[in-house]
Amino acid sequence: MSPTVAAPTGRVRPKSAAEALEQVESALLTSPRSSRLLLQRAQCLLGLGQMVRACEAAVTAQLHASGDAAVLDAIGNVFSRAGDQSRALVAFEQAISLAPGEPHFTFNRATVRRFLGDLEGAERDYDRVLALAPTDYEAYLNRSELRTQSTERNHIRELETRLASGGMKWGGEVALRYALAKEYEDLGQYQQSFEHLSIGARVRREHLQYDVATDVAMVDWIIEAYSSTSSSSASKDVGPIFIVGLPRSGSTLVERILSNHTDVRAAGELPHFALSVVAGVARQSRNAPMSRREFVLRSAQLDFAALGRDYLARARAAGVTGERFTDKMPLNYLYCGLIRRALPNARIIHVRRSPMAACFAMYKKLFQDGYPFSYDLDELGRYYVAYRRLVRHWTTTLPGLIHEVSYEALVANQRQETERLLTFCGLGWQDACLEFQTNPAPNTTASASQVRRRLYDSAISLWQHYGPQLEPLRHQFVTAGIETEE
Repeated sequence: MSPTVAAPTGRVRPKSAAEALEQVESALLTSPRSSRLLLQRAQCLLGLGQMVRACEAAVTAQLHASGDAAVLDAIGNVFSRAGDQSRALVAFEQAISLAPGEPHFTFNRATVRRFLGDLEGAERDYDRVLALAPTDYEAYLNRSELRTQSTERNHIRELETRLASGGMKWGGEVALRYALAKEYEDLGQYQQSFEHLSIGARVRREHLQYDVATDVAMVDWIIEAYSSTSSSSASKDVGPIFIVGLPRSGSTLVERILSNHTDVRAAGELPHFALSVVAGVARQSRNAPMSRREFVLRSAQLDFAALGRDYLARARAAGVTGERFTDKMPLNYLYCGLIRRALPNARIIHVRRSPMAACFAMYKKLFQDGYPFSYDLDELGRYYVAYRRLVRHWTTTLPGLIHEVSYEALVANQRQETERLLTFCGLGWQDACLEFQTNPAPNTTASASQVRRRLYDSAISLWQHYGPQLEPLRHQFVTAGIETEE
């Protein structure tokens, strides 16, 4: 239903992965201790979405790869993509011990250290990467995002010198400009920050094939297909907890609060509901080609019970355990009507943020994949207006079934809003939910650094430093009847 949600990077089509797995299994019959074949087995299982089995296979491969740094690094990637960051860290450290001069291995360890909350260790690793590979532009950006830069300790001179040296591809320039925008903003030099940000965003947008009109039309098609939805009361039985909204609006914060409860497990941003919808429509239509509008209309005719079972099966295969788990894929807001029909026991939490703050937070984030509307302020505004229209539709057709969390209200009244959140989810009060920053679970989202801090309100009005630059966006909202500071 969403053209802006991409399948996980590197995912092999299940049929191809299944065929490859058969070939690998056959080869292992004659070479059962081949670390490279065992690694390929783990990678095939990963491609099939069988994360638990992929990790088990990676453990076996690791036992036979003690002297092969490249294989150990690849094993670390399997662990990381399967969600086992602690094992990934061990594998990367083994690879580095064998090849300390290979920057790629150290880069991978830095990534996992950030996921695990070891931000100082991650920064040391990025420093090492850049000493070995000064043109690893992604490392510059990742390092800048680890902490708030200060006058005494920042990388601005290094970044400006590297940018001025030229000779880089467009992706390198974009990464450097986003890093400079972040560090100048931390130092309160907002004019310089926005200059780099706007150039970086423009260059990134020039290399995307995207038409926001399609996403805006998608909202109209969804409203047409789901003009009415069951308005029965939410079931008291337990089920998954969907945290939906737009990226950079506080969904990770809500996830950390909930998953600090002993009865809830954080499953991260699962792609499974979208994949289940796509698979269901494909089966129903026997893989016949169709327009996006027809796809949306057909999705409303699915076997919803089967859709729910398929989603849960995919989640279990990915290693998600327990009855109460969170799925915080932001763009699941597109599927609220389907979620309600397929999983009537699920809870749906919509996290929103003040429009200007939300949009500016998206605009200044260089996403790896998805969210192509975020690199142009006019397109961002048009997308946001459509998003608000769809959320309004869901709250009208699903009265009382979607709990709204305001990021600003949560920051201002943490205990009160947390109590409301837990009550909606049918969870008893636990003091630990107020100490979300102590949550030891890995976090692989763009908020991996921020969630290690206590609640802070400095980001709420940060956009106001860019008032003149963001005035066209503000005017767009006023014209659409949206209050710019809710």
